[in-house]
Amino acid sequence: MSRIDLINASCADQTVDAVVNAANNGLWAGGGICGVIFRKAGSAELTDACSRHKTPLKDGDAVITPAFKMKNAKAIIHAVGPNFAVTPDAFDKLFDAYYNSLRVLMENGYHSISFPLISSGIFGGDLENPAAESAGQCLKAYRKFTADHPDYDVDVKLCAFTAPEMQAAMKEFEK
Repeated sequence: MSRIDLINASCADQTVDAVVNAANNGLWAGGGICGVIFRKAGSAELTDACSRHKTPLKDGDAVITPAFKMKNAKAIIHAVGPNFAVTPDAFDKLFDAYYNSLRVLMENGYHSISFPLISSGIFGGDLENPAAESAGQCLKAYRKFTADHPDYDVDVKLCAFTAPEMQAAMKEFEK
């Protein structure tokens, strides 16, 4: 049976089939959760695997690589969220980043996934509440995915790293 849980933790620390990286369109190592995932997986190995994908990716795209040295996951799904400083109304692309990650998960026969709050950090731009917006789009994508694929069970962990992000995301889950 499918389920989604909101937790106050790092997505990189969850024991799941796939950890989601909030990726940039070139799949380069970056800051925030992207940097954490590259360090945990092994920067050289992950950089090499990412370089095999045709880039630049589009906002909303998701691709998969092995998890390499990450003992808590089998794979890393790299989801490109929109940069709201550049495209302030790209809510559909944020939805796509979550939905396409779930699709890649299913296409690879995996069932459990941990997400960061995509596009809620430096890509949050001038959004009033990027963590709440991200959590809302994750919930929307989860609901559509489970409706589109009712016979495919997924266990989703949406991870809010800071206490303020957790509070903002929790309000979306309570709606």
